[in-house]
Formats: sequence, structure tokens, C-alpha cells
Amino acid sequence: MRIKKGFVLREVCGERVIIGEGLGAINFGKMLALNETAAWLWKQAQEMGDFTIEALAERLCEEYDVTPDEAKADVADIINEWQQVGVTE
Repeated sequence: MRIKKGFVLREVCGERVIIGEGLGAINFGKMLALNETAAWLWKQAQEMGDFTIEALAERLCEEYDVTPDEAKADVADIINEWQQVGVTE
């Protein structure tokens, strides 16, 4: 899976949000607010290009004090949200 082209992470009024730019903005028309961990995962996913839940969960375990099972569940929840709003493919 990967982040769709045209979606970027920005800081707006102190909040981290995903917004559509260019063609992404035409079909998106909203902002998705992310907490600190979700924003960090977004950056990791962008860096990786193609990513999996398992790969992001592994990076989450390396960065934060979280068990592999917790990391996988948290990453799955965040990616599910991203899929529902259509920012991944």
C-alpha cells in the first residue's frame, strides 16, 4: 500500500493535518487531523513508499515503547482510517 499522490502532511494552527494538494484537493475537499504518533507514522509511510502494517508497526516499536501486538493494532487502526478517507492506495 502507499500514500496517494497529492496528499501531504502540514501544520495548520498548531495541528498536524493531511490535506489534498493539486488533483488530490479536488476530490478530497477536507483535512484529516493527526495526533503526534499518527503524523510520525505518515512520515514513515511517505519515506518507505510502499508500506505494510507490519513494516510500520516494526518502526513504531523501534521509536516508541510499545509491544509488537499493540503497535500492529494501532497501525492497523490508523491505516484503516486513512483508507476510509481515501488517502492511501
